[in-house]
Amino acid sequence: MMMINQGVNVMMFFDFGKGPVPAHKHPNGGGWVADTAKVADTAYVGPNARVYEFAQVSEFARVDEFARVFGEARVFGDAQVYGNAQVYGRSYVYENSQVYDYASVSENADISGYAWVYGDALVSGNANVFGYAQVYDNALVYGNAQVYDVARVYENARVYEFARVYGHARVFGDARVYEFARVYGHARVFGYAQVYGDAKVSGDAQVYGSTQVYGNAWVSGFANVFDDARVYVDAKVYGDAEVYGYARVFGDARVFGYAQVYGYAQVYENALESGDTN
Repeated sequence: MMMINQGVNVMMFFDFGKGPVPAHKHPNGGGWVADTAKVADTAYVGPNARVYEFAQVSEFARVDEFARVFGEARVFGDAQVYGNAQVYGRSYVYENSQVYDYASVSENADISGYAWVYGDALVSGNANVFGYAQVYDNALVYGNAQVYDVARVYENARVYEFARVYGHARVFGDARVYEFARVYGHARVFGYAQVYGDAKVSGDAQVYGSTQVYGNAWVSGFANVFDDARVYVDAKVYGDAEVYGYARVFGDARVFGYAQVYGYAQVYENALESGDTN
């Protein structure tokens, strides 16, 4: 911090990391705020927090502990940014949402509602996290992806491009959900599984292992697809069916009921399978 006495006026400077710039301590909390940034008197900036560049913090928002808000980011409503979190770019954090720990929200990302982003998670691009959703651990949500309702994305999972995860769905482990895929209901996608294209996983279905579900495929009900199985094109797996091993279900095939497709089996074209195939 530097002070320059200009007669009756004292100009203060603070180095936010790129050299000293004109700055002041916010009256509500005592944290440093660059003169180029805007922080409402009703907002709180803790003594170790920083708001700089052209960022705005307004209404009853709180920036606390060692958090940083910069770029052209906006934090408002009753939102909280704390811990070592960073909010920057042109991102918005608002309503009752929270960003904390070492999480980052950047570019044009939008965090709202009662959503939480924490751990080492990153939300970037044009991604939206809202409702009561949570993104945490080392998860990444980016591109134009959306995570909402009470969905959870965590561990090392990635949700990106135009994918949607919502309802009570969980995406975790090293799973990937991308392109225009949808995971919703109480579905679980985990392990090294990939869901992409226009594929859907819904209901109480589970997709895990190194499985891939893609194209216009749909896994629903209480179905399980795991190991190195593939479900693709316009195939549907539902009911209490299981597809596993190195099995392939594709075309317009339907696997349902208590069917099990496993080993190196293939079910395709217009086939209907409700028993065991290996």
